[in-house]
Amino acid sequence: MDGTPSLMVQKRHAQQCRKHLQAQGVLDLRFCMQKHSNGTVTLPIIPSCLDQLDIQSLQNRVGSTCKIVKIEAPQLSKRERRTSSSDKLVIFLQDLLESHGERLTNDLKEDIHHSYQRHGDLVLLGENMFSRPVWKKIGPDLWSTVAQALGADRLAKISRISRDDFRTPRVTMLVGKESWVTHVDNKIRYEFDVTRCMFSAGNITEKLRVASFNCSGETVVDLYAGIGYFTLPYLVHARTSHVHACEWNPDAVKSLHRNLEINGVSHRCTVHHGDNRQLLLCDLADRVNLGLIPSAEDGWPVACRLLRQRTGGMLHIHQNVTTPPQHPVKEKVDIYRDQDEVSPKRNDREAWGVWAKDTAARIASLLQDINGALWTTDIKHIEHVKSYAPHIHHIVLDLDCRPV
Repeated sequence: MDGTPSLMVQKRHAQQCRKHLQAQGVLDLRFCMQKHSNGTVTLPIIPSCLDQLDIQSLQNRVGSTCKIVKIEAPQLSKRERRTSSSDKLVIFLQDLLESHGERLTNDLKEDIHHSYQRHGDLVLLGENMFSRPVWKKIGPDLWSTVAQALGADRLAKISRISRDDFRTPRVTMLVGKESWVTHVDNKIRYEFDVTRCMFSAGNITEKLRVASFNCSGETVVDLYAGIGYFTLPYLVHARTSHVHACEWNPDAVKSLHRNLEINGVSHRCTVHHGDNRQLLLCDLADRVNLGLIPSAEDGWPVACRLLRQRTGGMLHIHQNVTTPPQHPVKEKVDIYRDQDEVSPKRNDREAWGVWAKDTAARIASLLQDINGALWTTDIKHIEHVKSYAPHIHHIVLDLDCRPV
């Protein structure tokens, strides 16, 4: 039978299976995962690797039935679609340069091939794109050509992130004037002003993981809510009873209110505008999200005060952990679930474990100081979100905290 071989699994096991397939090197990254009306998803498999796939082992891992099916005309992945757009961009720019008496050199091609973000009909160019002097000589024709090649109605470019407390992006609109954009992830709609608020597309795996939680009956506090990156998955998909969303950037708060309304969950969320270190709430949270990098350490005491004193709860602590390559970590910390699914090197994983153990001990001490009683802190999971550079990784520690 013709078609692309794909693994069919229940939707709730999709991300676990995807990680496993990618770690085994059998996931076909040319195509994207497809959802089906019967509650299943299909993950594309590289045809030549089909014999390597141990279906029985995978079924035992996820505790659910998996089977191989064939998918006709699978959807191209974002990477493949972007590659096509990049090729088109090169062709358009080559013609533009020739019309101005220039030619597209290899140096100029390198200047083009940098990442960009697409938010609806607006494309946000990275700060390293079009930095060579020749582009300035061309003038406004450059930006209209780029927008046309990328299929965008609006075009903007980010230069750098401000060093203010709000990390305001410095964005210049190049084509079009309206700077509010819409971005849809996992059926959640985010609206924000691209010149005033950051949007981290690289956090999608963690947003999907949060969406898979079962938070029925729980009260969650999101200490660094932004425009709702994690607040909305908790409310829309994880079925959280109520979220207290803390944010001090007034532009992000404006977007947050707007996003709560358009996703129909504002009645289950209280927004606290201001410094979360001044938050008066305490003893109410079943779960606290500390989604700030490079470190959320300033929020640790706040999170400890927020946990329910009688029953405790879960902390999700974000951190950028660095392993100096010339000084590999020697200590072994065997605390990982599905270690074979983590792609970074062993020294990096061990560094995460060392940081997690130290964090667990420090959180236990904070909880004892705040509540005047002993608490246990149990490392449940360490999630790798993304890498910023060799040996610099954004991870999330799931720390279960309970009074003795």
